[in-house]
Amino acid sequence: MAIDLVSRAAWGARAPKGSYSPLSSTRGVKVHYTGGRVDPKIVDDHALCVAMVKSIQNFHMDGNGWLDIGYSMVACPHRKVFVGRGPGHLPAANGPGLNSGHYAVLGLVGNAGLVQPTDGILDAILDAVEYLRDKGGAGREIKGHRDGYSTDCPGDALYAWVKKGAPRPGSSSGGGGTTEPPPSSAPAWPGRLLRYPPVTSGDDVRAWQQQMKKLGYDITADGDYGPASKAVCVKFQRDRHLDADGVVGRLTWDAAFAATS
Repeated sequence: MAIDLVSRAAWGARAPKGSYSPLSSTRGVKVHYTGGRVDPKIVDDHALCVAMVKSIQNFHMDGNGWLDIGYSMVACPHRKVFVGRGPGHLPAANGPGLNSGHYAVLGLVGNAGLVQPTDGILDAILDAVEYLRDKGGAGREIKGHRDGYSTDCPGDALYAWVKKGAPRPGSSSGGGGTTEPPPSSAPAWPGRLLRYPPVTSGDDVRAWQQQMKKLGYDITADGDYGPASKAVCVKFQRDRHLDADGVVGRLTWDAAFAATS
């Protein structure tokens, strides 16, 4: 299932009060909860999720004095993922000195009311993790807020799930929300985004270009990811129903090497 993103415009986000600090890679993602009461009715009414995210942004901006909502993404019970600060931007929710190490994903559960994360929330958290890996260079770690900061967050229920390896609902093994791995003969994702501009060069670029040629795309395997490679990437992403941004992140890389035609 592709990620079901709720854009900032769609949830009515306020404009940030300043410029975000850039963040190109992290060790992974830290999972959070609200720390307050969450009305269980949000499970049946998505409008309540929207209202809660807006109230959290207001508190962070007006109460904490932050430039925006502190989370990178927010996961709701309807398996929708709200864009907070988004990929490539430093979050504020992990604690002083800790924000550059991990993105921050909030699950809409609290310490009263709705305290047990639904399958929709868990799936949405993992959808957000995959998105941040693909679009923001997030690393493999999935940790709880309390792993780096003295807090009860993300609550006992969410933290127990994190400690189990953050498995997909219905799965008995921890997978951390990763996509199905490519065949063992395929090269592993190189851990960096292939993008243009500027030109990205290297053996990993050449390997991706060669795979595109095998799949029938018109591309030169010269090891330089320039405008022609970006155009092929966009076509491949559209063919595979991926976000057509012309950037080879983990999802696009794995999809390329898992494809046979």
